[in-house]
Amino acid sequence: MKILAADTSTASGSVCLLDGARVRAEWTVRSEITHNRLLLKTIDRILREAGWSLKEVDGLAVTTGPGSFTGLRIGLTTMKTLAWSLEKPFAGVSSLDALASQLPFARHPVCSMLDARKKEVFLGFYRSDGRGNLIREGNPRVMKPEQVIPCIEEPTIFCGDGWIAHESFFRENLGFKALAASSSHHTLRAAFAAHLAQKRFLAGDLDDPMTSVPVYVRPSEAELNYPHLSSHLAQQMPHKS
Repeated sequence: MKILAADTSTASGSVCLLDGARVRAEWTVRSEITHNRLLLKTIDRILREAGWSLKEVDGLAVTTGPGSFTGLRIGLTTMKTLAWSLEKPFAGVSSLDALASQLPFARHPVCSMLDARKKEVFLGFYRSDGRGNLIREGNPRVMKPEQVIPCIEEPTIFCGDGWIAHESFFRENLGFKALAASSSHHTLRAAFAAHLAQKRFLAGDLDDPMTSVPVYVRPSEAELNYPHLSSHLAQQMPHKS
């Protein structure tokens, strides 16, 4: 099965072509160029260099959050549109799940953590099932770093740019319980989102590109500043008969 997957949930952007169990091509970079100017160009380039066409792709996947609100909207809109126009299977993948899945055989619990700005972090807690799968415990959360401390009761492996942003605080307050993944595991890569999506595709567990929405975890600025705007806009949107 050939899968095109993308991640735009953080400052880094990533695109992957997965061919069965093998990563055919992957591009991951942290750039000052915004995702809306880079994503489609990257998809076109990676397909050409791999010798693929969009018509050959069997399924499309994208990280749905949490993460950067603007980045999530760009990635989801782009991949949903491609899936809808090409009539290809589509699946959304949790950003935290994709990040944590880089540590499938971890002996300790894993805390996947993304920088949520505003002195907060998005995070999820995981344990390995010993068979190469990480099982998330509970739903993704958003917390202040000081609120995370009581949640850590045993040595825990941290990964993600949320850890990088607050590393000194966690080391000071958690001591031996704070175990950092290697530097290569702090960047979210589309290859891991592709592998998670592949499992869903093979199980027939698909998302509808017409109705899939980002998983923000916390309200957006618009919702906080204009709490009645979302419901008002929803009433103005045309409905399909």
